[in-house]
Amino acid sequence: MNSSPRAFLLGPLLKGVSRSFYLTLRILPGAMRDPIGLAYLLARAADTIADTSLVSPQRRLDLLLSLRAQVNGTRDDHALRQIANEVAGQQAQPDERKLLESLGDALAILPQLSASDSAAVRDIVTTLTTGMEFDLRTFPDETSGQIAALKQFDELDRYTYLVAGCVGEFWTKMTYAHMPGTLKIAQEIMLKRGVRFGKALQMTNVLRDCARDLRIGRCYLPSSMLARHGLEAENLLQQDVFVRARPVLAELLQHTLGLYQDAIDYTLAIPRGQVRLRLACLWPIMIGLETLVLLAQNHAWLDPERISKVRRNDVYRIMAASLPMVASNGLVRNWAVRRMNMIQAEINAVGRP
Repeated sequence: MNSSPRAFLLGPLLKGVSRSFYLTLRILPGAMRDPIGLAYLLARAADTIADTSLVSPQRRLDLLLSLRAQVNGTRDDHALRQIANEVAGQQAQPDERKLLESLGDALAILPQLSASDSAAVRDIVTTLTTGMEFDLRTFPDETSGQIAALKQFDELDRYTYLVAGCVGEFWTKMTYAHMPGTLKIAQEIMLKRGVRFGKALQMTNVLRDCARDLRIGRCYLPSSMLARHGLEAENLLQQDVFVRARPVLAELLQHTLGLYQDAIDYTLAIPRGQVRLRLACLWPIMIGLETLVLLAQNHAWLDPERISKVRRNDVYRIMAASLPMVASNGLVRNWAVRRMNMIQAEINAVGRP
């Protein structure tokens, strides 16, 4: 049995911290798994640092920037010990603690990859941590009782690129690098679709998690959009605001549907015989659209006790449903159109008496 640190990190530990993503990773072609798995582990560690509210925001930022510097080649064992001592001990999940304590081993994998894969992993982790840095610099301490909102839609669009659109870009680069000739469409087109694919998934997260984010002082709904409907971020915490805020939800749902259309086009550009690669793209689309259906139909979408989340059993149902249709462009499109029409019907109903 291979018990090397690399095998442990990219096997049992990755499975322990990635939950559903591990299922996607396991069906990928073998050559893509290590760079994507390592990128996930490093990004997950960075995200854990950024989200550990028992550590002050400024200290989290310092540790995050230190980790980014190490990803880019500046090894600092003292900084790694500080992360382990200050952040790992705050984690309730053993696998999260182990990941933070194993960052030295994870960083040691980077030079073992090919030069192009190593550069791509460094690039994606740098971009993702820039998104985390944006959060820490933009929003107040979670315990302050204050709330801040993004100002313009362009800020939200940039944020969704930094934390997810760049992942679609990275995924696409890995596909062209490790499966040459698989994608027949020009790389430039697929890269743009990949970015919009990632943005679609992050917009889904933003809308789904809005109620909980508001309660830690983060409003990703731009204040310029809220103002058009006579709202400010603080108003979204009120019990009677659900109906007044639905036009904002409808506008952002409409935008997100456009992103999902490109995600579907991206997936259907993958040859039908590449079932593993198709499934790796189809599953997040199906889960994302099911989430948007729940969200569009949830008239109490800003109630933190009524979050629109696909249940674990439904995830397995979705995965099972994907198998007979994954190789058929028509079946995939028909499934997606039905969900998108359900969402569109709710959007169209906003403002009707």
